[in-house]
Amino acid sequence: MEEVVVHPLVLLSIVDHFRRVEEDDSENKRVLGVLLGEFRKGRLDVTSSFAVPFEEDENDSSIWFLDHSYLEKMCGMFRRINAKEKIVGWYSTGPKIRTADLDIHSLFTDYHPNPVFVIVDVRPENVGIPTLAYLAENEIRDDGTQKEEKTFVHVPSSIEAFEAEEIGVEHLLRDVKDNTVSTLATQVSEKIHSLQGLEKRLKEIKKYMDHVVAGTLPVNHEILGHLQDAFNLLPNLNMEDYVKAFAVKTNDMMLVVYLSSLIRSVVALHNLISNKAVNKGKERELDAATLAAALPKKEGKEGPESGKEEVEAKDEGDKKKQTRLARAGWCPRNQSLLLSFCRRIFIIAKLPECIPYEARPTPHGQAPLSLPRSLALRCLTGQRPQAQRPKARRPKAAVLLTASQGTPAS
Repeated sequence: MEEVVVHPLVLLSIVDHFRRVEEDDSENKRVLGVLLGEFRKGRLDVTSSFAVPFEEDENDSSIWFLDHSYLEKMCGMFRRINAKEKIVGWYSTGPKIRTADLDIHSLFTDYHPNPVFVIVDVRPENVGIPTLAYLAENEIRDDGTQKEEKTFVHVPSSIEAFEAEEIGVEHLLRDVKDNTVSTLATQVSEKIHSLQGLEKRLKEIKKYMDHVVAGTLPVNHEILGHLQDAFNLLPNLNMEDYVKAFAVKTNDMMLVVYLSSLIRSVVALHNLISNKAVNKGKERELDAATLAAALPKKEGKEGPESGKEEVEAKDEGDKKKQTRLARAGWCPRNQSLLLSFCRRIFIIAKLPECIPYEARPTPHGQAPLSLPRSLALRCLTGQRPQAQRPKARRPKAAVLLTASQGTPAS
């Protein structure tokens, strides 16, 4: 046997078996089952499996129980369904080989001359293939001090699937997808696992090439041909078109990141303003409630109704007052102007009858002008002086001097 190929449906059934047993039992214990498959061109394809009731003592692993009657019934049923699939071995969730595994393995020799033992790690900590395959072989020491005994020998294992299985597994993974995890986090984790798997494969290739160069392993032209095909698929990073396309792609991605950050900032600012407006409204309501509680209640009414009526009456009075002030040209912004006006009136009350206008120096050394008090009042209050109508001038009487009398005549 060159290789053991485990199909995805087998892994899913083993994990389901382990989860069901783990829910029923609080302690973490391993589960056992039977593997079904067939040999194809020197390799073993494990295409199906079923669980078998199994119990073992935690303190003494040599004490165990396997339900043989259940095993015989299930074998007969699977022969009727698919005669091509035969018992080829058994599986365990390990995660390591235990003392009783050789005894259990000898039990399955009644169904197959050389059964395979597969350990499936249902909770892998490291990224990689979660299966380990073993075969039992006889081991004899060279010194002959010990009799012949069986031991497990490791066999290469892999995971492959038929085309129909790939489609079914993809649909199943879509259904069991965790919706609590974001798509971005899932994509990042998948990229990380892919890069880790690539690193592992590259290390294996390097190790193989080192052994070939050292002469430990013979040269295999088929493997070298596959490696050459893989290297030929690598892009040429020195091409100008590739560098330009890579730069454009990177800029497009960075533009999306920049726009998303900008939109996030705008949304956060909008939420901050909305929260501030809501808090301000709550503060106003709280101040109104405090004022209503502090106001004296009306006679003849008790309870919260009287205070509510007082608040409503006060609000209505304030609205009427504001309406009257608005009609009279009053605005809250004119408060500063009113105070300035009153200040000017207070200053004018102390002014003399005539105020010397000394704001500017008079040209040519003339004497400063004097302003009447009324005009100063208008200047300080900002009122324009009313235009006075010009008085009609009376025509001057013509003075005629008579030569005889010498007296003026009009």
